[in-house]
Amino acid sequence: MTTTPDRNRVQLPGISSRAYEHPADRSALVALRKLSGFDTVLKQMSGLISERRLRLMYLASAVRVSETQFRSVYDMGRDAAYTLDLHRIPEIYIQQDPQVQAKAIGFDDPFIVVTTGLLNLMNEEEQRFVIGHETAHILSGHAVYRTMLDILTRLATRVAWIPLGYIGLRAIVAGLEEWYRKSELSSDRGGLLVGQDPEAAKRALMKLAGGDYTHEMNIEAFLEQYQEYDTAGDLRDGFLKVLNLLGTTHPFAVVRVAELDKWQRSGEYERILAGDYPRREDDSNARVTDEIKAAAESYRASWQQSQDPFIGVLRDVAEGAVNAGERIFNRFSRRDGGQG
Repeated sequence: MTTTPDRNRVQLPGISSRAYEHPADRSALVALRKLSGFDTVLKQMSGLISERRLRLMYLASAVRVSETQFRSVYDMGRDAAYTLDLHRIPEIYIQQDPQVQAKAIGFDDPFIVVTTGLLNLMNEEEQRFVIGHETAHILSGHAVYRTMLDILTRLATRVAWIPLGYIGLRAIVAGLEEWYRKSELSSDRGGLLVGQDPEAAKRALMKLAGGDYTHEMNIEAFLEQYQEYDTAGDLRDGFLKVLNLLGTTHPFAVVRVAELDKWQRSGEYERILAGDYPRREDDSNARVTDEIKAAAESYRASWQQSQDPFIGVLRDVAEGAVNAGERIFNRFSRRDGGQG
């Protein structure tokens, strides 16, 4: 089966998912990869039978793309695998559903599901960004901790009658939700690397907020809207923004566009296309302590750049937590002989 793309895009041979992952996402993934057998335990907890059941369900109730069915989407999946240098092209299923959704499912043999609502909303280049986004989820192995979130969320509902147990689990779930949101920012970057069309990527995300009215919308104005959101009005608005995030697994559309635009303008996107990126063959050498420090620095930078007054109030507390976390990991690193 050929994996030659339909037009001249830059291929990224051997690219590691670390190249595009948000620091907070990357640090967690590197730590998980160091825990030998952890993914095996999660697979057993989630049940491979469930994964097989879902594949059979979509095989029976959706349309599997191929050279003879949804050929354009099939080509996008092939191109995404080519660009990110996946050894296997993930299957893609088209599901009749007016909701605008796409998802990557599975551990051992992951596949992608795209709804007709999304196909109807987005043009071909925007669809390509979405397919690239889901392919990036697969390369990163995000299904592992998404399963963690699902298991803990179900567990939290079962122990809701135990106040302290519920509060503890909700704190863990809230942390995983934050992790999940950062994984979406990671895969937005991966989607941009696949499509290699920044304007199409931003349009696709903007359509999640305003629908198929691009003739009525403007990316620069949408970015100005983010600035207003980030600035907030006063402490009350900042607190309400935090409350609005509770229970969410995806960043708001205006945040996703702004974060992707910021990443593109940072020069990182161009450096990766020029071939300057970490390789998969070096993943085992990634140090947990280095990634934790990078994540902490990323949060510090976002706190410093934010004009939200509520963030200013929390900054000292958060800095203390980050510093404590770094001391713990540094102590662990010394005890472990410097191995990350």
